[in-house]
Order: sequence, then C-alpha cells, then structure tokens
Amino acid sequence: MAPFSKPETVLKQAEGLVSVGQTHAALQSLTEMFSSKRFRSTPLTSLEPIMFRFIELCVEMRKGRTAKEGLMQYKNIAQNTSVQSIEVVINRFLQLANAKVKEAQEKAAVQSAVDVDDLEASETPESILLGAVSGDQSKDRTDRALVTPWLKFLWESYRTSLETLKNNARLEVIYQQIAQQAFKFCLQHQRKVEFRRLCETLRLHLANVAKYSHQQHSINLSDPDTLQHHLDTRFAQLNTSVELELWQEAFRSVEDIHNLLTMAKKAPRPAMMANYYEKLTKIFLMSGNALFHAAAWSKYYAIVTSIGGKSEEEMSRLAGQVLISALAVPVGLGKDEPEELKGKNARLTALLALNKMPSRQALLKDALARNVLKLSPEVVKKLYTVLEVNFEPLTLCASTAELFKVISTDESLSSYLPLLQRALFSRLLSQLSQVYSTIKISNLLSLATPLKESGIEGAYGEEQVEAYIMGCARRGELAIRVDHKDGSITFVDDAFGPSEEPVASTSASVERTIQPSIAELVRTRLSKVAVSLHTSLSKIEGSSKVPALTPEEQQAKFKTLVSAVEAERKALQIRRALVARRRELLSELSVRKEKEESSRRAEQSRKAQELEAIRAKEELRRKEAERAKKEIENIRIDEAKKYAQTLVDKGILKATEVDKLENVDTEGLITIQVAQLEKEKRDLNEKLRIVAKRIDHIERSYRKEERPLLAQDYEQQQKTDRETFYAVQKAHKEASKQVHEENLQTKKRLLRIMDDYNARKDAILQRNEAVYSKKIEASKKKIEEEKEKRRKMVFKAREEQRAKEEAEEDERRRQEDEERAREAERQAEEERIAREEEERIAKEEEEKAEATKAASAAREARERERQETLEKVRLQQQREEEAEARRRARAEEREREKLTVRRPLFGGAAPPPAKEEANAWRRNTPTNSVPGTPSRATSGAAASQLPERSGSPSPAAAPAKYRPGALAGAGGGWRARLDAKKAAEAEGGSGENSGANTPARAASPAPPKEEPKKDDDGFTTVNKPSGGAWRRGGARGGGRF
Repeated sequence: MAPFSKPETVLKQAEGLVSVGQTHAALQSLTEMFSSKRFRSTPLTSLEPIMFRFIELCVEMRKGRTAKEGLMQYKNIAQNTSVQSIEVVINRFLQLANAKVKEAQEKAAVQSAVDVDDLEASETPESILLGAVSGDQSKDRTDRALVTPWLKFLWESYRTSLETLKNNARLEVIYQQIAQQAFKFCLQHQRKVEFRRLCETLRLHLANVAKYSHQQHSINLSDPDTLQHHLDTRFAQLNTSVELELWQEAFRSVEDIHNLLTMAKKAPRPAMMANYYEKLTKIFLMSGNALFHAAAWSKYYAIVTSIGGKSEEEMSRLAGQVLISALAVPVGLGKDEPEELKGKNARLTALLALNKMPSRQALLKDALARNVLKLSPEVVKKLYTVLEVNFEPLTLCASTAELFKVISTDESLSSYLPLLQRALFSRLLSQLSQVYSTIKISNLLSLATPLKESGIEGAYGEEQVEAYIMGCARRGELAIRVDHKDGSITFVDDAFGPSEEPVASTSASVERTIQPSIAELVRTRLSKVAVSLHTSLSKIEGSSKVPALTPEEQQAKFKTLVSAVEAERKALQIRRALVARRRELLSELSVRKEKEESSRRAEQSRKAQELEAIRAKEELRRKEAERAKKEIENIRIDEAKKYAQTLVDKGILKATEVDKLENVDTEGLITIQVAQLEKEKRDLNEKLRIVAKRIDHIERSYRKEERPLLAQDYEQQQKTDRETFYAVQKAHKEASKQVHEENLQTKKRLLRIMDDYNARKDAILQRNEAVYSKKIEASKKKIEEEKEKRRKMVFKAREEQRAKEEAEEDERRRQEDEERAREAERQAEEERIAREEEERIAKEEEEKAEATKAASAAREARERERQETLEKVRLQQQREEEAEARRRARAEEREREKLTVRRPLFGGAAPPPAKEEANAWRRNTPTNSVPGTPSRATSGAAASQLPERSGSPSPAAAPAKYRPGALAGAGGGWRARLDAKKAAEAEGGSGENSGANTPARAASPAPPKEEPKKDDDGFTTVNKPSGGAWRRGGARGGGRF
C-alpha cells in the first residue's frame, strides 16, 4: 500500500499528471487514496475537491465501476457529518454524464439512440463481425457509435447513484430525486428495457428495508414523510410506465402504490388518489377489462367531484366517460365467476379500495345516483336510453349504429367502440332470450348487419359475431346452445338455474313485464304465496286490533319518554366523567411513582456500570498483557516445533530430539531442511531421468513391432468402409422410393377436395377485395388531408423563414453599428496607450541615467575596498614570512644540536647522519647469498662496525638510490656539507635539501604559508624517528623509508 499523502498533495499530483496526458495514472493516484486507512480521518473540506476531480476523470474515461467504489467510500465517511456534500457530489456526477450525452448527440445530430434494445447487453461476436465486414457506413451506425456508449454510461451512472444512496434515511430525499431523474431519462430516450430494470431495482431496495432495519440510519416506513417520498416516486414511476405504454409494468406500479397506501396511517391527498385512479382506467382499458375500467372511472369521478375546481365542460366529459364505461360492460359479465379468476378479481377489487367485486348493475346505479346522466353528452344519453331503457331487440343494432358513428369521431370516446360492441351483442342476446326460445343464426346475423353497413372501423362481421357468441357460451356469460347443423341458437331456461339480475331500475321493470323466465317463476313462487297469505290475514284480523291512542295521549306519552331519556343521559354523563377523572388521577400517580423508581434504578445502574467498567478495563489490560506475552512465547515454541516436526518427517532429525528444541536455533533447522530438500530434488531428477529413458526404449520397441502390421490394417479398413458405403446407399434408395410412393398416394387423396378449396378461396378473396377497396378509399381521403396539412405547414414555415431573415438583417445592421462604435473607441484607446508609453520610456531613461551614476559610485567604492584588502593581505604575508624565517632558524638550531651529540667514535671522516647511510635501510644478509648493500668509500672497514640506529630519518631526507662515487665527490666531511646546505637554504629560501642527496618533489599547489603544517605532520622533519614509512626498493629488492 502506498504511503498516505496530504489531500492537497494528491490533488496537485493528479492535476500534474492530467496536464501531461497521463489521465490513467492520475485516476490511479486518486483511487489509491481511497484505499488508505487515514482516508476516513481526512476532513470533508479537503476531500470534496478531490471527489470532484475524481468523478470528472471517471466520466471522461467512462470508468463506472471505479466511480461506484469511490462514491461508496465517500458516502461511508460523509453520511454522519455532511449529507449535503454527498448530494453535491452525486449531482455533479450525473450532470457530467448528462453533459457528455448531450455533447455526443450534438455531434451525431440525433436526440436518442433508439436502435439499441438493451444498454446493458454486451456486444455479441455476430455484431462485431457484421460491423467489420459491412461496408455500409450509414448515419445510423455513426450515431450509434457516438451516442450509445455515453448513453450506456449515463444509465450506469443512475444505477450507481441509486446503489450508493439506498437504504439510508439521511439520504432518502436525494435517493428519491435520483430515481425520478432516472424515470425522466427512460422517458426521454424511450428506454423500455432499462425502465423495467429500474423498477425492479427500486422494488428490491424497498423489500430490503426490513432486512436492514437494525442498521444505523435505516429507513422507517412508519414515518409519514418517508412514506410520502416513496409514494411520490411510485406515482412518477406509474406516470412514466403509462407514457411508455408498458402496461404490465404500470399494473405492478399500481400494486406497489397500493401496498404503500395500506401502510399509511393517514389518508393520502385526494389529488394523488385521483391520479392513481386515472392511471388505473388506462391500464384496465388497455387490458380489455371493461368491468374494472368502469369501476376505476367511478372512483375517479367521486374524488374529482369532492375536490371540485373543474369547469362544466370538463365535468361533462368526465360524466360521459363514467357512463359510457359502465355501459361498455357486457350484461352477463361476472355472473358466474370461475374459480381461477376469483383470486385475480379479489386483488383488483383491493386495488380499487372496494369492499366487494363491482357489478354492472351497481356501477350504473352509482352513476345515476351521482347525476351523471344529466351531465353526460347527448350521444351518451341516447346510447343509455337505447341500451337500458328501450326494449327493441329487432332494431337495437340499427339504433346504435348512428350513435357509434358519432362516438367514433370523438377521440375520448372512440376507444370504447370494441367494448360497446361486446356490450351491445350481450344486450341483444339478453333481450332476444326473453322473447324467443330459439332463433336462426342467419336472423341474428341480419340483426347485426347495420353495424357492418354503417362503416364503423372495427365493426363485427359474421365471423366475429359467431366467435363472440361461442365465447360467451364457453365462459357462461349467456345460457345458450348453438346448433350448427340446424343453424340455430337455443336459449336455455333452467328452472333451478340462477336468474339474471336486473341491470337498472328502468330496464328491470321492463324485463319483468315482458315474459318472466321459468327460473324467475320458481324463485319468486314462495314469496308471492307469503304475500298473499299476509294480505289474507290482514283482512281477516282487521276487526280485532287494539284501538289507537288519541293524539293528546300520544303527545303526553312521548314527552314522558323524552324526559326519561334526558335524565338517563345526564346520569350517564356524570358517571362517565367521574370514572374518567379517577382514571386520570390513578394514571398520574402511577406515572409519578414509576418515574421516581426508574430514576432511582437508573442512578444505581449508572454507579454499578461505572464500577464495572473500571474493573473491566483493569482486568482487560492485565489479561491483554498476559495474553500477548503468552502468545509470543507460544509462537516461538510452535515455530520451532513445526520446523523440527518437518525435519523428523523427512528423516533428517530424530523424534527423540524434539524435546531439545528450546535450545536449538530456528535458522539452523531451516538450513538443515533446505539441505534435505536439495538432496531430495537431486534424487527425484535422477529417478525421472531413468524412467524417461526406459519409456523411450519401450516406445521405440512398440513402433518397431507395429510397423509391418500397418499395411494390413489399412487394407482391412478400406474393405470395411467400402461395404458400409454400399449398404448405406442401398438403404437410402429404398427409403426414397417408399417415400415417393406414399407422396403419390397422398396427392391422389387430396385432389378430391381441390374444387371445394378453390371455391372457398374465391369467396374469401371476393370478400377481402371489398374490404380492401374500402380501406383504399379511406387511405386516399387521409392522404388528401395530410397533403393539405403539409401545404399549410410549408406556407407557414416559409412565412416564418422570411420573418426570421428580416430579423437577422436588422440584427446584422445593429451589430455593424456597434462594431463601428467599438472601432472608434479602440482607436482612441490606442492613442491614449501610445502617449502613456512615450511618457513611460522618458521616465525609464531618466531612471537609467540615475542608475548609471549610482553604479559608477559603487564601483569606485569597491575599488577602494579592494586596495585596502590587498594592503592587508601584503602585511599578513610579510608577517607570515617573518614567522617562517624564525621557524627555520629554530629548526636549524635543533639540527645542529643533534649533529653535535651524534659524533663518530673513531677518527677519520665520518659520514653525516642526515645523508644516505643514515637514511638507507639495510638488512643483515650473508655475503654469499645476495649482493651486499654498497657503502661509502671513505668509511672503509670501520663502517661495518657501526651500531644500528634506533630510528629512521624522514623520507624527504633519504636518497632515491645509491650512486658510487657520490660521497667521494662531496669532500670535506659533514661540516662542509652542513655549510653547503645552509648556503643553499639562504639562496633558495626553502628548508628542503637540494642536489643529488635530495629527491625531486612535485610542485605543491598550496601557498608557502602552509608548509609549516606539513613539517608538523612529520613528512619533512628529520627529528621524528617514527615519521617515515617503508617503501619497496629498486631492482635489488631492498626496502627504504
């Protein structure tokens, strides 16, 4: 893990990487910060700019998964302190994604990528191959390549935001806002698949509310505000599903709303419920459920009338919708409800908040009670009169045909034509069943002919009418039997079957007076007998009745009863007040005692908890220390035992030595184990080599033996393949021959019905041709209307274009005037700037002259300072030379004293101690082994008797090598040489030896004043016996200092 850096530093690094084009590295650096442990302790004021830059990079690179991880981390930090910060970051994220989609749409000149069915579906190999080999670079493909990726990313952004904000009460408001924005996205781009997934996601989040109820900031649906937010979101979901025409999803949204409404403690707003029932009407209409569609309109009309605020025209339109939806319900619908539909109908009834399943009779009765018939349009009133009041089965279809024509011209009522036709035929069959027991199918079809002849779109033909009758008979809506052999329909009148209930008050009386059915007679027989008996008893016992009270007696008795009731009511009120007061006093006393007791218990509990906490901390600290110590010891012992056991298993260590592991080093055990592993590896490699060699020899032997048998096997295989081929060919020919014969027999059998087939085909073609001609005429009429609309639109567009061009010309002239004015202002500004520039240049020249004078004065002052410094340096150097001279004098005095002390023991010319003999290193070597060291000629035999010197001179005084005759040429002895040395030092001003006795030295870059320091270090002073260093000699192998 990378070390944690300050947020400001991380942001600067990311900006720097972005500026040089390394956006991936910048995003990686920001992502690594989220994984740091110190990220949680960073203040939000520093994190918010980083989050903005992070989501910008994620959007630019379309890194949806990375953005989701970052948003999750940021939510976990900021949800307890600043919810507004999370809201700002999420909104910024979605704004950037929306901006990218708009930018892509502008480049592609499209508004949506509707050609992609599923944004989450990955690209298939077939589509990739098609895009590679296809040469059609059409505009649609270009638009899809530009817009679709950003549209996918925007959809992923909405899902990421919802996943980040889910199941958190503090983020509930922004969660609902994002959900509604996602609905708008699906509606704007017509994303039906994504809308279904979004609805499933929201349902899953709502289902998980109870699962995460124990967590912090969990959602409480008992809160009215929270429940209202969810209801608003579900209503937005319902509206979007209706606009997208996803009716199944709309129904599921209605169920979600109903479940939330059952959880609400207070009634929802009437406007919200009105919207709820209005959407239900559309859903039931699209599903073809006329009964519940009419019930939804009834509930909607009841709420709208209670709210008010509608104009008379709107109320008339609503009344017409309510009445015509009730009339569109078939007559016998719901009379015998199947078992499999009971559960479904019960659920739909609950969605409409009804106590029982609605019926056509109840809906019409409720509509009439609300004065709907009076407010309805005239065509709806006439339709109600024809279907519910009049009893004219023979002219029923002819009467409604004209009304259906008028209804088809009204957009709000034309959608009811299919349902009205079903209701019309159910009413026709119901009325015919009261008049006839049997009717020819041809006569029934002739009664329905006026609907087809009227030219109503979607009018039932003969096939549709017959199919509807069969469907009603199968569902049990009508008690009829169809006999196709005789071409008749029989109306079944079962004496013990259920009787048809009257539909409305007006029609009920008419139906009863026409001809009661056998079932009606059986059902009402006992009630009629009971009424007759009651009437007879009233006539017989009329004289034995108790005489009635006079009006005065009735008034007095009534007053007595009223006074008794009032007294009883007052006594009851007093008793209730006393009981309530006693209950209040008892409750107050119990509450006071309970509070005192709870306070006392709380204080005792608090003290006990404090003592327990202190004791627990001390105990925990002690146990923790003991545990850590014991754990460390156990780890050491376990590790040693583990290594030892491994060695025992491998046979390296004996089992009896396991107890001695406390004194054994673990590193030593590891070394032994590694050695054993190396040995095993070598053994295994050797075994594998032997096995591989053996297998190779065996395989070679197999191949050598099977080589002669390959030819025989090949011949046998050819023979078998040839026989198999001939057998297959023979079987195929026989099967083809048999199939051909069967086909000929089938053709001969089917030729007998060819004439009937052609006759039926010609009849159908003639009927379809008539229908086709009508459709052609309607289409021509519609084309002419569209042409006229197009002409008007073109003329209007041309007029708007002309007005636009004139406006543009005026705008251009205005801009030219403004440009000229700006040009004049610019020239004046340039002149002013030129004057200011000239003044500035003059001022700079004056300042430059003054600066030159000041520089000259400064140079003169620096020159004087330099002269003074040089004078000081010269005086300092002179003092140093004088000190050097004094030092040399002291050194020469010390040297003379040493030379005086070390005087030779014998007479003659003794060599000076500072020359070659004093400084040369010699070893005692036999004369017959190696050449001897040369000696001075003037010394003779006495030189070998000199004692060894205790110290070696400085290397600076030692000669480079011995030269014969060098000492003889010097002459005069050591005093002469000393005098020559002094003379040389006086002439050269240096303390170094000159001539052949002094080795040449390289010039030193250091100044002369540093030479005394070298003498003090022991490299030029001969007085220090241990200052020299041994150096290897020349060709003779001798050494020297």
